[in-house]
Amino acid sequence: MLYDRVAERIEHMIQKGALRSGDRVPSVRKLSDQQRVSVSTVLQAYAILESKGLIEARPQSGYYVRRRPPAAPEPGVSRGRAAPVRVETAAATLQLLKNEQHASLAPLASALPSPELFPTKGLVRSLNRAARRLGPAMHPYEHAPGYLPLRQQIARRSLELGCALAPDDIVITVGAMEALNLCLRAVARPGDVVALESPTYFGILQVMESLGLRALEIATHPRDGLDVDALATVLAKRRVSAVVAMPSYSNPLGSLMPDARKKALVELLARHDVPLIEDDVYGDMPAHGDRPRAAKAFDRDGNVLLCSSFSKSFSPGARVGWVAPGRFFEEVKALKFMNTVATPTLMQAAVAEFLQSGGYDRHLRRMRAELARQVEQVADAVMRHFPRDTCMTRPAGGYVLWVELARAIDTDALYERAIRERVTFLPGSIFSARGAFKNCLRLSCGYPFSDRIESSLRILGRLACDQAA
Repeated sequence: MLYDRVAERIEHMIQKGALRSGDRVPSVRKLSDQQRVSVSTVLQAYAILESKGLIEARPQSGYYVRRRPPAAPEPGVSRGRAAPVRVETAAATLQLLKNEQHASLAPLASALPSPELFPTKGLVRSLNRAARRLGPAMHPYEHAPGYLPLRQQIARRSLELGCALAPDDIVITVGAMEALNLCLRAVARPGDVVALESPTYFGILQVMESLGLRALEIATHPRDGLDVDALATVLAKRRVSAVVAMPSYSNPLGSLMPDARKKALVELLARHDVPLIEDDVYGDMPAHGDRPRAAKAFDRDGNVLLCSSFSKSFSPGARVGWVAPGRFFEEVKALKFMNTVATPTLMQAAVAEFLQSGGYDRHLRRMRAELARQVEQVADAVMRHFPRDTCMTRPAGGYVLWVELARAIDTDALYERAIRERVTFLPGSIFSARGAFKNCLRLSCGYPFSDRIESSLRILGRLACDQAA
């Protein structure tokens, strides 16, 4: 579109330093004349740049390149663990998640976007169309592998992931959590060792605990993800039944493994005949640029079990996920039937309808820009209010921030003090099977930045400063 090209030109000038922080950008009328485009085209271009956090409007003054505070230093590479441990985190995690349900708390804990960011009207229209088209056919079970038109839509979109999946490669699940559960059950048995990033998503630890699996934490870079060399050292000494990783925008780090590292990971595991369970639930959520390729793109032997869902990007309540389990397809399909029999037919059909209409891509463009801006706003507030020695990730995608405080600060204790002041977050210890990262915390940036969120971060920063003193 013409306004996209105008926005790209201004963005290029900002990136090259022709327009610097605090500079006034050309007025709407002036740029309209310079580029020989309409005023509405310039306004649309400036709206795009605002959504990316590159410029800001000042009343009675015009548009300016947004001033950015200096970035906080990044946390260091995490330390892995030489020996696996039993996972016993579920009780503590469930209590924390129970606390965060109170409406009076600022939404800084749960990694979910605001309901306002989801395409409610589009979903309702898709549900209506799907119900009319299905008629009585919406009532019977849609047994695994699932509703064919949805699998066809996912297969078409797999080209963006660097894959070439066929509909018959895919099993529809009740969200990504069921996909991860089925995959772990397909490749591991109670007592087996599973390697994973450190820190890792607490939901993966809960699944592992329920299955009696042991966790082996691997060193992880805050920007580039799991350390493949560290994993290679482990595999040379120990038998591992599987690796679970989030190569694209991990939760909680927001890291993005470079393609070369993804390829090296897949090839390493293929040599050792160790399956990779790839959690790609945030893959559609880049902060900028194109969607990254999945590690599955480098899979030549069916050794990668690719899990994803539409919960984070379309509708959490829809509970529609999927998995491309490679050579474990038959095992996963059978386990799906034993686990939940089927995924609701009408919701599968509604998601398929929305994907086919093109509504999903339009929605993603808007949502990505909003989430990227919200992450930046929360990060700026952390810089203003937290102790000066705070470290913080620079997520390439997704909408969570990982904050590392001074080692003297215990975020489990900080949480107890914060909750009494109606402020919540997730302590770092629940992202580790061994209770590590006690001086870290995760902040969700899924809701529009507000005075309430600013106030909560100010309180949290004050409590952190008090504990560090």
